[in-house]
Amino acid sequence: MPKPRIADPQPESGVPADPEPGRSAHPCGPRGPCGEDYEQVRGCSRELCAHLDAEDLGAQSMPDASPAKWHLAHTTWFFETFVLIPHASSYTPRHESYGFLFNSYYNGAGERHARPARGVLTRPNLREVLAYRDAVDEAVIALLDAVSHPKREEVLRVVEIGLQHEQQHQELILTDLKHLFAQNVLRPAYRSPLPTTQDAAPSLTWIRHAEGVHSIGHDGAGFCFDNETPRHRVFVDDFALADRLVSNGEYREFVEAGGYGRADLWLDRGWATVQQGGWTQPLYWHRGDDGWTEFTLAGERELCAGEPVCHLSFIEADAFARWAGARLPTEAEWEIACSSRPVEGNFVESGRLHPSLAAPAAGEVRQAFGDVWEWTRSSYGPYPGYRPEAGTLGEYNGKFMCDQLVLRGGSCASPRSHLRASYRNFFYPPDRWQLSGIRLAREQ
Repeated sequence: MPKPRIADPQPESGVPADPEPGRSAHPCGPRGPCGEDYEQVRGCSRELCAHLDAEDLGAQSMPDASPAKWHLAHTTWFFETFVLIPHASSYTPRHESYGFLFNSYYNGAGERHARPARGVLTRPNLREVLAYRDAVDEAVIALLDAVSHPKREEVLRVVEIGLQHEQQHQELILTDLKHLFAQNVLRPAYRSPLPTTQDAAPSLTWIRHAEGVHSIGHDGAGFCFDNETPRHRVFVDDFALADRLVSNGEYREFVEAGGYGRADLWLDRGWATVQQGGWTQPLYWHRGDDGWTEFTLAGERELCAGEPVCHLSFIEADAFARWAGARLPTEAEWEIACSSRPVEGNFVESGRLHPSLAAPAAGEVRQAFGDVWEWTRSSYGPYPGYRPEAGTLGEYNGKFMCDQLVLRGGSCASPRSHLRASYRNFFYPPDRWQLSGIRLAREQ
């Protein structure tokens, strides 16, 4: 990944980069984690922030987002709380109040600082947070090196959960920073400029799938979260899935045709949200005298018609699908159509940090992984026979199975090694600061 930068960077401040030149900032994948895997994933979080100033890392732009400094501390608290305190008898917690400051939503781990007010936490300062990370990393690596530890298998299991958890926060660091920078009239950039193109998206075709009984959910090979289990059978009717994502140009047609002003296209909650928020276009789009622009992690940029549209809420994605005479896929349809595709695409490792044009049509699903998270119309709920993780870690997924929708596929800010066909992401219907977009479906 090329070294990103922001406008007018101040290299003498911010987070020190990984001290080992030439080392990849991204993991080849946590596979039954060892010290090297641990260092790679943890080093990636630090590298994502390495060129930023302390001011960038400490600010909070809205209640749903968190300061990057808090992400760096919270992921460290996870390893301290769930790995070191239970399994490293000689470890002493770094600070008695860090559990209160950096717990996210684990009721079983105690009380916590209010999420909307994380931006007021000027202390601990960035230097102290980095020292906290260093101390925890040293202790975890020592624990991983203790091959004769009586609970070694449990240590490895929870460390792997922690690494996957950290990879989720790496994506949040980027999306939360993007939202933060977008509030600034200076329009600061996280990375160097991206080239623009007005090439149209390649032609869209439909991939047909016959009705039948299929198995979905994790197949047992490699890591998964508990919400991907158990694998089970589903029946689906005939359906067709668009072979690529919806483009900016296609969504612009919806905007310019007055789609945000047509109540008949929107679900009731969607229409109320649009009216209350004054939404007239996607989150980071702007219409000026010279046409449309889009705010990106590379700064303000001409809207590129062929690139996938992103930063859409479920309610916007659903309204567009109605306007286009289609619908959103179910998560079962998505997994059936995409499970045979390799996990290849535009991920955080590319350094682009923005969706890319689809490849030419090839008679199969394109952009299944990477670019943008794809909304489905499936409610986020338990699979038949679901059992959450035991103990406090069981709060990780199961307690959120209410009022949210499933997204699939990953984004350009997701680590490649983090993704698989059974992966279930979830957000609330109005949420749109994440890199989320649209793949259409329809009955055959």
